Amino acid sequence: MGRSGRSKAAILLPFLLLIWAESAIGRFLVEKNSLKVLSPESIKGNYDSAIGNFGIPQYGGSMAGTVVYPKDNRKGCQKFEDSGISFKSKPGALPTFVLVDRGDCFFALKVWNAQNAGAAAVLVADHRDEPLITMDSPEEDRAAAEYIANITIPSALIDKSFGEKLKKALGSGDIVNVNLDWRESVPHPDERVEYELWTNSNDECGVKCDMLMEFLKDFKGAALMLEQGGYTQFTPHYITWYCPEAFTVSKQCKSQCLNHGRYCAPDPEQDFSSGYDGKDVVLENLRQLCVFRVANETRKPWIWWDYVTDFHIRCPMKEKKYGKECAEEVIKSLGLDLSKIETCMGDPDADADNPVLKEEQEAQIGKGSRGDVTILPTLVVNNRQYRGKLEKGAVSKAICAGFEETTEPSVCLNGDVETNECLHNNGGCWEDKAANVTACKDTFRGRVCECPVVNGVQFRGDGYRSCSASKTIHIRSACAASGPGRCRINNGGCWGEKRDGVTFSACVDSDDGKCKCPPGFKGDGVKHCEGTSASEVKYGWGAVWLVLIVLGLAGGGGYLVYKQRLRSYMDSEIRAIMAQYMPLDSQNEVPSHVDIDRA
Repeated sequence: MGRSGRSKAAILLPFLLLIWAESAIGRFLVEKNSLKVLSPESIKGNYDSAIGNFGIPQYGGSMAGTVVYPKDNRKGCQKFEDSGISFKSKPGALPTFVLVDRGDCFFALKVWNAQNAGAAAVLVADHRDEPLITMDSPEEDRAAAEYIANITIPSALIDKSFGEKLKKALGSGDIVNVNLDWRESVPHPDERVEYELWTNSNDECGVKCDMLMEFLKDFKGAALMLEQGGYTQFTPHYITWYCPEAFTVSKQCKSQCLNHGRYCAPDPEQDFSSGYDGKDVVLENLRQLCVFRVANETRKPWIWWDYVTDFHIRCPMKEKKYGKECAEEVIKSLGLDLSKIETCMGDPDADADNPVLKEEQEAQIGKGSRGDVTILPTLVVNNRQYRGKLEKGAVSKAICAGFEETTEPSVCLNGDVETNECLHNNGGCWEDKAANVTACKDTFRGRVCECPVVNGVQFRGDGYRSCSASKTIHIRSACAASGPGRCRINNGGCWGEKRDGVTFSACVDSDDGKCKCPPGFKGDGVKHCEGTSASEVKYGWGAVWLVLIVLGLAGGGGYLVYKQRLRSYMDSEIRAIMAQYMPLDSQNEVPSHVDIDRA
């Protein structure tokens, strides 16, 4: 074997070892969505289809269309426009799902050609009897990079027998209508989504690395909002494999692995004689794992997103900055404890297991509903592997599909993700236009009709037509407010009226939600209350006030007379007492009986 052959063999060795190790210890699980044939009757029913790992599946939603099998270019490897074929739907017609045969070219190229001809989705019929596989994009084909990034329609692989049924029905002149359903592709058990990203720090691995780095930068903002709000729990992971013990002393394993062949990655440039080695990538992967762990200890796990995006910008391989020195500068700039990260990383040269990397290798093996992680990058949402383009909008839909309905955060309810069904006929839900209150609530999967909470006031009812306040069901509005403060909103659904400038209401702020006619009125409190008129009430109160004023004046006058008489009586008494001890101006001088000279 020549030098070139030896070089190729050396490059291929790690990949062969990876394949061997995976086949020995795990299983690959194909992620599926439901495909339902609506017509014709002869093939009506549900069928499995494998979601393509490119394009944008409508996670959380569904799509109906009419299947078309082209007369020419049935494998889809050529441009359909060159044959004068168009799949654009006519106004009012269902979208077109193009059926093509497997073989002769990349799956992604078939979908790209169909998309350019106006297809809404693509079904690829297998040409052999075998279990469904995941259609993936080419690894290192630079020519394919442009069209892969621009595929926006969903695609799915169907098995050979189902493909033959579709072709037979179409050949008989039947109209084949199908529905692709992704609503259960992601489990949605509760109000928090757990998702993980299997990634790589290598930025020289071609098209997929470029797409991964672009995604990390684009999705960072949404990831931070979801994590900081407590809506999601994110965990990053990194794929590694090991060298068989017989090869651990070889040059290839030494340059590609840490800890004596236990944790390996392929050479970034696929050139052992220059540039970075696989072990450099494993070391940075380990550092990024430890960044996440240390950040998580500070209850700020989202710092991982800052680190990986900053590291990609500041420490690229092309500029020969990829390594420890640049990484530590990024760590310090983010305020992380460098010593804790170094302790977490351990000794990469030790002939012993690294606890962090060993845990990662064990996590690669599929458990429960999740298969082995074999495709890089891989997104896992609620323990189900995501299939499709790694792009902000598509991934947001997949994550939002993982929330229990009505618990989605606001990021899932923007125009790019939510359905906005409430904009059309209020979604068929109850609505009080006067109070500007509606029971329609947009969710990621559609809309729900639930009586709302407005200004802290809980409305009660079914949200459609027959809602009521507490036990009273014969009320004027379909949804009625209940609880303290309910009278502020549409008078609580109770009777109310203004008479001669005086407002009367049967609404009482209480938890029982009952309507009670005010004093002096009789009725059900909901539709009517009858009683004295406002003018009579007003005049009655006027007479009362007049009597009170007269009584007040009489009492005041009596008090003044009483006070004057009391004062006169007191004055006379005081004068009489004083007269006994000293002469007053009005009395003559009394002769003294004492002789001063004799004293």
